[in-house]
Amino acid sequence: MKLKTKNLLTLAELTPKEFLGLIDESIKLKKELKKGVNKPILKNKTLAMIFQKPSTRTRVSFETGMFQLGGHAVNLSSNDMQLSRGESVEDTAKTLSRYTDCIMARVYSHDLLEKLSEHSSVPVINGLSDSFHPCQILADFMTIKEKKKKLKGLKIAWIGDGNNVCNSMIYGAALSGIEMSVATPKEFEPDKDVVKESKKSTKIELTSDPFTATKNADVVVTDTYSSIHNSDPKRIKKFLPKYQVNPKLMKTASKDAIFMHCLPAKREQEVTSSVIDSTQSVVWDEAENRLHTQKALLVALIRA
Repeated sequence: MKLKTKNLLTLAELTPKEFLGLIDESIKLKKELKKGVNKPILKNKTLAMIFQKPSTRTRVSFETGMFQLGGHAVNLSSNDMQLSRGESVEDTAKTLSRYTDCIMARVYSHDLLEKLSEHSSVPVINGLSDSFHPCQILADFMTIKEKKKKLKGLKIAWIGDGNNVCNSMIYGAALSGIEMSVATPKEFEPDKDVVKESKKSTKIELTSDPFTATKNADVVVTDTYSSIHNSDPKRIKKFLPKYQVNPKLMKTASKDAIFMHCLPAKREQEVTSSVIDSTQSVVWDEAENRLHTQKALLVALIRA
């Protein structure tokens, strides 16, 4: 499939048809891979991967994805690049555009991604920024469709911090017609502009009560309270024990509700081991699906 956008910095750059199309293409690629079909669609193509921060799932899924598609990925940590010695983002973008066919960047500041995309002649993918994590949400919604066989008409409950992943999930809800209820402490709500824009397409509810959010939910999602962006241990006290996903909270969701977490998880903080290791948990399928959705995205952007 072909996307209208050159880059993927936020899911707001996609139309509903493109978003749903990427999910369907991801499911197709996954089925083909399981059957031993591995088409070198991106033969002789190269992906530059910029990492300002540590990564497990993002790095391995993108690198493996490019390999399976017949291409090659170049891993570039901050210390590997002249960026660490003062070269401008603009000059870095122009240089990498001469060598590679696509740039994926996992960065602290979303502004850096915007500068990269502005001065790059090849597609730029947001592998995570302080504001958004679109690649994770593609995998999340692929997982939901695999498990629930549909998207529209479902309800997602987000519990905890209204962070970058939450912002992207709200966009995903709007693109797919899923209802979403977000339960956060008062000072940790998701981005107001994201909520306002998404409410035009679906029901987005903000609450401070986790039990209100999870009532009759088909999907329960959480994320860490402290991350690379926010490592202050005092944050945890503002979330526990109220915003922990535990068996008691899961019981208020639908009987066949699934639990999701983008990982890495801090067990016994935002989620108990009894939930993440339960039969309702689909976190490992969710992690695997990063590979398949990123392959679909790479093909759509590089071949466009």
